[in-house]
Amino acid sequence: MTALLSHVTVDSRDAHAQSLFWSAVLGWGEDPEDPNEPGHEECLVLSPDGHQRLLFIEVPDAKTVKNRLHLDLRPASGTRDEELLRLLELGAVLVEDRRRPDGGGWFVLADPEGNEFCLLRGEAEVTAAG
Repeated sequence: MTALLSHVTVDSRDAHAQSLFWSAVLGWGEDPEDPNEPGHEECLVLSPDGHQRLLFIEVPDAKTVKNRLHLDLRPASGTRDEELLRLLELGAVLVEDRRRPDGGGWFVLADPEGNEFCLLRGEAEVTAAG
């Protein structure tokens, strides 16, 4: 017997705003049978195939310490640096540049509520580096 992961839940001050940000970052959408609206205390976003889910739940307190869990992202196309610019335009904040001289490494970013996540190199960049 095993358990299946239903979704990853993120505590949020504004669940709707977080769902909009992460939908744009990931290219995911809301459940058409239960659309996310401003003021909703729970907002779900789904991957295009519906198998991966992020649920944002409103809580009264803001994030105060480092995440114990974070997401690592790769650009679906283009380079890590190009994706960084797109994420910053969407409202992410650069926390730390952890790139290495050899091209490896990552960026540490934060979403609009301060939740950290990392941006790695894309598959094409990894392959080209050999």
